[in-house]
Amino acid sequence: MMEESSPPAELDDLDWRILDALQADGRMPNAALAHRVNLSPPAVHARVKRLQEQGYIQRYAALLDRERVGYDMLCFISVTLQRHQLELVEAFRAAIQEMPEVLECHHVTGEYDYLLKVVVRNRKDLERFVLARLTPVPGVARIHTSLALSEVKATTALPLDAPPPDREA
Repeated sequence: MMEESSPPAELDDLDWRILDALQADGRMPNAALAHRVNLSPPAVHARVKRLQEQGYIQRYAALLDRERVGYDMLCFISVTLQRHQLELVEAFRAAIQEMPEVLECHHVTGEYDYLLKVVVRNRKDLERFVLARLTPVPGVARIHTSLALSEVKATTALPLDAPPPDREA
């Protein structure tokens, strides 16, 4: 079920600069952030708090090197459901939420219904994940797995340097 929310207040250029700086370094001290955007520390603190309350900043996280912590395989798994009944869709989504190997799950258009970004330690873990965890989920009809050979680009930063269409420079 999708949640509806009221649109947040419009952001000014300082808000956009704060968001951009925090994407690059979420642990940036308030004083450094204030210096970077040329604002007082209390004013920056108030803006960051407002951006968090309005949902622009969802959370802060440490980004780990998956290979260094033992997850050698990055996979993209496409899943097709047997039927698009609400009960099956909800059961699938609930099951995916309980699978820590699934980093991302997207409901997509096209040949498949869902695209999963999955990490596993090795080939045996991938086999175990697909056969013992994913295949038994009620409603799963078809699974297609692709292995990432290398990461050409991986970022979490949104391109905030270009204003959205409704925000003229």
